[in-house]
Amino acid sequence: MTAAKGIAFAAVLSLGLAACASDSDPEESTGEETSDEAMGDAEPLTIGTILPVTGTLAFLGPPEIAGVGLAIDDINAAGGVLGNDVGVEWGDSGDTTDPSVASSTATDLIGRGVSAVIGAASSGVSLSVVDTFAEAEVMQISPANTAADLSGYGDFFARTAPPDTVQGAALGSLVLDGGHMDVAMLVQNEAYGTGLRDHTQSAIEAGGGSVVYGASGGGEEFPPGETNFGAQVTAALATEPDAIVVIAFEETVAIVNELVSQGWDFDGTTYFCDGNLSNYGDQFDEGTLAGVQGTLPGAQAEEDFRERLNEWYAENEGGELADYSYSAESYDATMLAALAAVKGGATDGRTIADNIRAVSGSEGGTEVSTFEDAVAAIDAGEEITYVGLSGAGPLNEANDPSSAFIGIYAYDESNEYSFEREIEGSIE
Repeated sequence: MTAAKGIAFAAVLSLGLAACASDSDPEESTGEETSDEAMGDAEPLTIGTILPVTGTLAFLGPPEIAGVGLAIDDINAAGGVLGNDVGVEWGDSGDTTDPSVASSTATDLIGRGVSAVIGAASSGVSLSVVDTFAEAEVMQISPANTAADLSGYGDFFARTAPPDTVQGAALGSLVLDGGHMDVAMLVQNEAYGTGLRDHTQSAIEAGGGSVVYGASGGGEEFPPGETNFGAQVTAALATEPDAIVVIAFEETVAIVNELVSQGWDFDGTTYFCDGNLSNYGDQFDEGTLAGVQGTLPGAQAEEDFRERLNEWYAENEGGELADYSYSAESYDATMLAALAAVKGGATDGRTIADNIRAVSGSEGGTEVSTFEDAVAAIDAGEEITYVGLSGAGPLNEANDPSSAFIGIYAYDESNEYSFEREIEGSIE
């Protein structure tokens, strides 16, 4: 069984991830001017954000905002982009329950002259605004979108989080490793939820298991923003699953409460994902989530980085960070936008789009981990590979990370999660 699961995991990765490639030309990267030559000629770079301040993903907003803000401070401390400080325009993405929030933010950011935007956190939100940004030639870089529908979407969209082909394979493998073969899935009905479900289901089935509720084509998904899960939980438990996977956002609180009321034992039988991996503390009785496991794309944030994020957030937002989900990916997305402008010698969105793969390492080159070292290498005429804090590999032809880590986390008696281990997946 162990060998079968390993083979299934590898098969899902190689087959699912190979489909992410697009027809983009890998030789399109340009960068004729060095940053020294371009200084004084370029307009100051302004980066916008479309991150969740409100809505069901608002818990992801603080660490992502801190990641962007800290990166911009580091860039400006190292001399800025092409001789000018980088500016930022903050914006709210909301969620898919109210698309007007993201639409209004996108229009506002374009009007404010941003060349690149960091966000959104929700794949469904990005799908609603990605064409708007592309038409305005604004480069959109998401630190958290994982829907496979966004792989190779276009020149003006990239991401520093891996597609669900990677997380789905890891989540399905985690379920199988727990000895579970009959799995119920409670899934929200939008691009992120159904996409991650499909890839997780493929991994479970490849390992010999089956999805007994919430499977693709079953029509048992729930709408985003749902608050009453009595019928769904009753139907799911009626199939007598030995494990439940919850793919949701803020709706998870109501789902857990309903599972508790219907007598579900969470310990070692319940699995979360990046959309709901959060510290719940006293939102539930002590021990409710003990033994629950979940997956989160990205390497674990280092202690020094977390301290710097906390300092930035306390100084600029007057609060404390509860967790660090997608903070490193937000930092790296901001760095890549700035380095692409430096390499191309201009700060417009087209220049950033044309150079972002190259500075991520798609052409190879000198490995750099700080903005200052990267600019020095570019000025010396070298190709660079930016080695980011998230551990993601260079962007491939689909503007997805060519490799990425998936962290495995577990909840304790306090209903808070901690890091256990990580898996690295490659996208062929």
